[in-house]
Amino acid sequence: MKASSVRLACVLALPFLAACSTLDSINPFASKPLGPKVAELKPFVASAEARVLWREGIGKPGDYVLSPAVVDDSVYVVDRDGVLTRFDGGRKVWRVKVGQTVSGGVGADSRTVVVGTPKGEVLAFSAADGSPLWSARATSEVLAPPVIGDDVVVVRSGDNRLAAFELVDGKRRWTFQRPSPALAIRVAAAPLIADRYVFAGFPGGKLVAVSLANGAPVWEGTVAVPKGVTELDRVADITSTPAIDGQEICAAAYQGRVACFDLGNGSLIWAREMSSSAGLAIDSRYVYVSDDKGAVHALDRNSGASIWKQDRLAQRRLTAPLVRRGLVAVADLQGVVHFLKRDDGAFAARLTTDGNPVVAPLKASAEGVVVQTQGGAIYAIEAQ
Repeated sequence: MKASSVRLACVLALPFLAACSTLDSINPFASKPLGPKVAELKPFVASAEARVLWREGIGKPGDYVLSPAVVDDSVYVVDRDGVLTRFDGGRKVWRVKVGQTVSGGVGADSRTVVVGTPKGEVLAFSAADGSPLWSARATSEVLAPPVIGDDVVVVRSGDNRLAAFELVDGKRRWTFQRPSPALAIRVAAAPLIADRYVFAGFPGGKLVAVSLANGAPVWEGTVAVPKGVTELDRVADITSTPAIDGQEICAAAYQGRVACFDLGNGSLIWAREMSSSAGLAIDSRYVYVSDDKGAVHALDRNSGASIWKQDRLAQRRLTAPLVRRGLVAVADLQGVVHFLKRDDGAFAARLTTDGNPVVAPLKASAEGVVVQTQGGAIYAIEAQ
């Protein structure tokens, strides 16, 4: 495999970038690292305390991004081999074997837990005891966690289609597809349900609102416009879940922009150039973005103007930010969870997990921050 082919494989499998350093080590054509050096972590004076509330070992996700689901004080996790587990406050409530490989993370509500497989199967289980409820089929492999609404499950498949299934029995309600460019990134980001709509980002930098009732497109916003001469240069895909607060929805694109739109009609509020494959978070004051160089930004949510930038985590392949209790949490390729002050981005606390990459999005729980590592561990961490 040529060095250029290795680079291409890493870009096309952007959600799995943690594995690219391994490819470098076995590539005979790579005489030097493909990118800038990973920033070393410097000491700082902590202003908050981070501690592990509980930790449990689970199976490894392999090459997939298997996100946990959090519902109240319950955490649902799955591994590549299909072992699905519910924890309540760190106590194992039940554990079942799905019976096949799982490629999409967990979606859950108080009644139902749903996962997806490389064969495009969608499998639903009882949240109470893990007993199987129904199975359905998407149009291709399921890489993203299913998302559950009041009476529907929405699944994004690897061919960038959305499919909605009835929550009670798995009967298909509708399928949505929009044209895709010749080259697109494999996306492990879940869609987002809010009010009567499903929101999802697509290849080519488009954010789309789809009717939850019938799958009809409601509006389409341009987050990024593909630029460049080659197909690789023109990749400008939205590879992360959008973020919503009030009547504003924001999304970020790889090799593109961060943009915020009016939730109801899709009109653009603001946009600014910034490449992000990990994604963003939003609160009442700021939009927080992890960019592709390893910096965390806080942007004014009304204008997109820069408030602060934390750039001492360069090339550490950060997750999307998670805002909780006045702190902004991100995790990195060495399994370190960093807590930044919301007001100025200064380091407030730091905690090391098992030393393996964190590529699944961090999740908020009643207890704290839930972290799933590629090494096969689930953590609940509190910082205050």
